Amino acid sequence: MGRLDGKVGIVLGAATKDNIGQVIARRFTQEGAKVMVAGRHEDVLSTLADEIDGAYAICDITVEEDIEALMAATLERFGKVDIGVNCTGWGLLKPFLDTTREELEAMVALQYVGVFQYLQGLVRAMKDGGSIIQLSTETATIMFESHAAYMGTKAGIDHVIRTVANEFGSRGIKANSISLGVNDSPMAAAVFHMPVIIEQFRKAYPLGRVGTSDDVAAAAVWLASDESFMTGENMHVTGGLRLRRNPMLAEIAAACEEAGMAPEENLFRMGLSEEHGAS
Repeated sequence: MGRLDGKVGIVLGAATKDNIGQVIARRFTQEGAKVMVAGRHEDVLSTLADEIDGAYAICDITVEEDIEALMAATLERFGKVDIGVNCTGWGLLKPFLDTTREELEAMVALQYVGVFQYLQGLVRAMKDGGSIIQLSTETATIMFESHAAYMGTKAGIDHVIRTVANEFGSRGIKANSISLGVNDSPMAAAVFHMPVIIEQFRKAYPLGRVGTSDDVAAAAVWLASDESFMTGENMHVTGGLRLRRNPMLAEIAAACEEAGMAPEENLFRMGLSEEHGAS
């Protein structure tokens, strides 16, 4: 008997092969849930839905009508919504003074307004309680350079999650964030083939390794289950990173230089400005 038997979940942000959203959807299915996967790429979603015997819907979180259609499609197909997960995001890495208004507006649309409206949709659809899970980041709590637009919007929605937990707990709705650090997932694939960069992060983790999508999925299963008596919290699945700190971009750049990497190979260099000592 699975921990999510009889439950219906939505996982938004599952339209990249083997990303965290897909790993969560598979784990939910293994635990007995029926899952609606959603995102912007129909071919990937269709393949996943077939694999997990679930359903899929096209949904751009920045489009209010898409969110409404996603809720309606889930209720029509499965009759209820018990779990809602948001895995969408844009990891913009750009110096504070170089971040443009256009980038800020895109970030706010994706990581604040869109998520806010997705949370509204979930609360309206959850008629008999439920669990809302927002994927956040350790950088909403501890610092990393040249990441302000991403960090600020994630931190803002973490507070909205607490608001949902406070206002709708009386209806049996739990709302929590899961914060992750550097994670072995498609979003970070370009970094994971550069051991010198990963090592700069790994040594900051007390448990001695960076995270995996399976770590996040395991946490999501517990939060979605009836075993969890937690709401309004930010669960850090980061191997103890908050006990220490992220590496500085200048430290990453120095390690890359020492390893003989060409400047253009250091993907974090885009976040360095002259103020950080980059040449």
